[in-house]
Amino acid sequence: MIVHIVMFKLKEENKQANLVMIRAVLEQLPKKIKELVSMEVGLSFAEGDRAFDLSLYSTFKTKEDLATYASHKEHIKVVDFIKTVVTESKVVDYIH
Repeated sequence: MIVHIVMFKLKEENKQANLVMIRAVLEQLPKKIKELVSMEVGLSFAEGDRAFDLSLYSTFKTKEDLATYASHKEHIKVVDFIKTVVTESKVVDYIH
């Protein structure tokens, strides 16, 4: 199993509305991308310099499935929006 984790730090402008929007569009992806086995989206309540605002935990059967997801048109639409409202993101991919 491949695990894909991404954390996002959002711009302050319209932050709460953007968090809700990101969560909503991400949670639609499992219905649209068959290679995506599971997805969990969490909004953080942690505060401080180390804290990020939103995390994404998703799983795939293979690295190839993760690559297909990454280049899928529905995923690209979400990424294009997220890029406009975040200041920073981090990713971790590993084999479980």
